[in-house]
Formats: sequence, C-alpha cells, structure tokens
Amino acid sequence: MSEDYLKQYAQAGLYTMQGRLVAPQDGRFQSFPRGQWREEIEQAAAIGLRGIEWIFDVYGVGDNPLETPEGRHELMGCLAARGVSVVSICADYFMDLPLLRCTEQELQERLEKLRWLIGICPQMGVGRIVLPFVDHSRITSAQEQTQVINYLRHLLPLAQDCAVELHLETDLAPESFRQLLQDLDHPLVKVNYDAGNSASLGYAPADEFAAYGERVGSFHIKDRRLGSSTVPLGQGDTDFASLREQLIRFDYRGDFVLQVARGVAGEESVWLREMSELAAEWLRGNRLV
Repeated sequence: MSEDYLKQYAQAGLYTMQGRLVAPQDGRFQSFPRGQWREEIEQAAAIGLRGIEWIFDVYGVGDNPLETPEGRHELMGCLAARGVSVVSICADYFMDLPLLRCTEQELQERLEKLRWLIGICPQMGVGRIVLPFVDHSRITSAQEQTQVINYLRHLLPLAQDCAVELHLETDLAPESFRQLLQDLDHPLVKVNYDAGNSASLGYAPADEFAAYGERVGSFHIKDRRLGSSTVPLGQGDTDFASLREQLIRFDYRGDFVLQVARGVAGEESVWLREMSELAAEWLRGNRLV
C-alpha cells in the first residue's frame, strides 16, 4: 500500500533541488551552481540524500555539464563515484525564456532547446523533465493554455521515443489544470506537485487531488505562507497532514524532492540534513513541527 511506500521512501532518502547544498549564486534563490556542482554531489552523498533534481537554466549556460558529451560523461562518473542519482531535470531555462508571449523565432529556438534537452535524457538515465509554467512563464489565459497543449503534443512523439515524462508545474486552479491534463491525455504528461506553491495560492490538497491526483508524478516538498514566500518546513500554511492522506489515497509512487527555504549561508549541508530528516518524519506519518 502507499503508506508503506512513503515509509520506505523516507528510509532510503530524499532528493534535493540542485543548488541547495551550496551558497546562493549571485543572490539567486535557485539556480545551477556554476563551479560548485561537483562539490554539491559530494555533499548530497555525505548527508544521505538519494540524489539531485538537476537544474538547466539560463544562468548556468556555458558551465552546465549537460551541454556537452564530455560534460555529461564527467557528470555520470561523479554521480557513480558518490552513489548519487539524477533522474530528473528541472527546466528553469523556460522560466527565463518561456514558451509563451514570445516571437515566432524565439518560440522555435526555445522549442528546439527543449527537444535537445529531451534528447539527451536517455544517455543520462533521466526519466522526467519538470516544465515550469509559473511566475514569468505562467499561463495567463485560455488561449495560452491551448498554445501550451499544442506545443506539448508536438513534443510527445520525441518524449515517447526517449522514454521521458513531462511533468508540468503550474499555478492553475485545480479545475483549469484538470482541463489541461484532460486535453493532454497522455501517460507521459504528469503533474509536478509543489506543496508550497499550492499553499501560497490557497489551494486545498483535497480539491487538487480530486481534480488530478492520479496524474501527480513528482512532488516538491516546500512550505509557504498564504500569499507569501517560502519558509522552513512546518512554519507555513502547507497542509502536510492532508497531503499525506491524499498521497496514500491516490497510491502515489513517485519521487520527493526537497525544495525548501534556505538557512544560514555557509551551513547549507547542516540545514538541508535537518530539513531532510523533518520531511522523512512527515513521510513516516509524524507531524511537521
């Protein structure tokens, strides 16, 4: 049953969003850690994390090992040496350069970049790409929702050839998100559920899972206050008790990625270990305090 899965997952270790184990880059809350990605792999292993959700963003272009065959070879060697896995890519590149509200030339260039990203996943053993449609890249109208659906439909044959799931992170209300997923009724299109973002927007977990619970494929563990920013786990408005009930009810079998608030600069490993242990206790059925 799903409750056993959650407890087993907690025992085996969680993933972290990349960049949380090193100091913020140039004041950025979340970005690819230029020059420190090797160090972060070592730190993830040291504190018992299962792996890292790798970031591909504009900030990291030119230094991200995903960009070249040599870089990918080195990355795979570093991961193997430390027993750390990368099974997902967070494509924040499309936060800065969204697939919406751009010229036709820009759109084609960005879609080609996404095709390339999908295409390198088999070599890396990566099975999912998280596509963010929030903040600067959010879907703001029914017309834009239709555009997103059409773009993804054209990408699905490639995704299928590469065995790559596309996990959508949006700020759409439950019913609107359900409609988008209904129009993209394909087993490779899933939901990336961000616990903190939903809390900030005031969405109730029961309503969200009732709308698309069977399509949730990955889970970002985060806490936020209503209408506000990210806070340490247990200090915001995320309804973790209800979320665990929904995960069990819908027999969730995906990954859990820590995308938590940052702590004191220079103490990233200590802080993330603490947050990881707290999140693991939640998965085991204990309250977040």
